[in-house]
Amino acid sequence: MPKPQATFVDLIGECHHTAIHLEMRDAYTPDDPVYLDWKAGRQIDAVERWPEWVKLARETIARGVSIRRARIVSEPITEFIRYEYELTEPLNTGIGELVKWLPRRQASDIALPGNDFWLFDDRLVRFGHFSGDGHYLGDEVSEDPAVIKLCASAFEAVWERGIPHEAYRPA
Repeated sequence: MPKPQATFVDLIGECHHTAIHLEMRDAYTPDDPVYLDWKAGRQIDAVERWPEWVKLARETIARGVSIRRARIVSEPITEFIRYEYELTEPLNTGIGELVKWLPRRQASDIALPGNDFWLFDDRLVRFGHFSGDGHYLGDEVSEDPAVIKLCASAFEAVWERGIPHEAYRPA
């Protein structure tokens, strides 16, 4: 049972087998300093800029937890998705995450929840809420079996169709 007000670090720390993340937006956090630096043409050392994530992900994977991330994207991709794509190898796959991309046109017949989510060990889902322009508004946690089943099913359908990061060439 998660603690009330459990943080993301708490939730992934309680994870024993799988942590899966489905991303479905074409833009996030437009005021993020790293994104703004990337837009300005500055060289980004993703591992240096996100040391907390790198440490947490490496420790989680070292405990035997598989971290998989799937991204549904519109094509041609947005500037923000280009930024994510360019930083995926050093920040995600480079530290042991598995990442796949699915063009939105190939997801039309998949039942998807209304928000991005993390699902931990098929026991708890954490939805991320964002404004229309991508500002983070907060999160919501659910242990409802029907919600967990929908999220697990959606993720696996996207994962099955997804293109591994190393093979994906964004349009």
